[in-house]
Amino acid sequence: MSNRVRTAVFPVAGLGTRFLPATKAMPKEMLTVVDRPLIQYAVDEAREAGIEHFVFVTGRNKGVIEDHFDRQFELEATLESRGKSAALDELRKDLPSAGRTSFTRQQEPLGLGHAVWCARDIVGNQPFALLLPDMIFQAKPGVLRQMMDAYEESAGNVIGVEECAWEDVSSYGVVVRGDGPDTGFAINGMVEKPARDQAPSNLFISGRYILQPEIFALLAEQTRGAGGEIQLTDAMQTLMGQQRFTGVKYQGKVYDCGSKLGFLTANVVFALDRDDIRPGFIDELKKLDLGDEL
Repeated sequence: MSNRVRTAVFPVAGLGTRFLPATKAMPKEMLTVVDRPLIQYAVDEAREAGIEHFVFVTGRNKGVIEDHFDRQFELEATLESRGKSAALDELRKDLPSAGRTSFTRQQEPLGLGHAVWCARDIVGNQPFALLLPDMIFQAKPGVLRQMMDAYEESAGNVIGVEECAWEDVSSYGVVVRGDGPDTGFAINGMVEKPARDQAPSNLFISGRYILQPEIFALLAEQTRGAGGEIQLTDAMQTLMGQQRFTGVKYQGKVYDCGSKLGFLTANVVFALDRDDIRPGFIDELKKLDLGDEL
């Protein structure tokens, strides 16, 4: 039987340069899609999947993320005195229980692999989930929940993947698909940003992973790769020679909120998915009268 995955790691140390000047003083993970920050979507997804311990790998000027997952007694008292019980309940519902969050620093911008390695002492010798907060999903059940089902069947390491257009494969890391159904197939390799005519598939890695703790030792020895950074993909390629990797082509769609286009699209999609916003939002869109621009 596989060890249960109880811990999730959230790398939130990035500078968010693609969203300057908005991210000069505010972490990109706190940018909102409708009325929830990006990091909250990732934490909600992890909680739905049964995660109990939330580990944030932070950097400078990221203290607001820690504050977001803490109680604000003055705000709660004000809401309670004004009878805003719905807003108060929403705030309290979003908070992890006391002692369920940990924060550690990535003191140098050395890439995703290095950020994961920084969480090694908190995670310990246990499997863990890794969620990139830039990537948010419209999926029911959540993508990590779907991956947990595959993990319980096969153990090992699990990667969430989604199809992209073949002409876009050069923008992503894609997997070499082996045998098995969409809900859990063997991954026989990974290729970073292949040319279209050399791509082994159009299944791209979309920012959700379940990894075994042996990845930490490999990351500690990993030499710097592209961009002078310690690449997680390189360590996973090495681990693939020792352990099983399973792919899950999940039911749902990802929105890359690390890009302006993905962020704006996510706001529209998630607004239209809200019963309290959809009717009025559609009315406002109609008033724009975009005509031939659409």
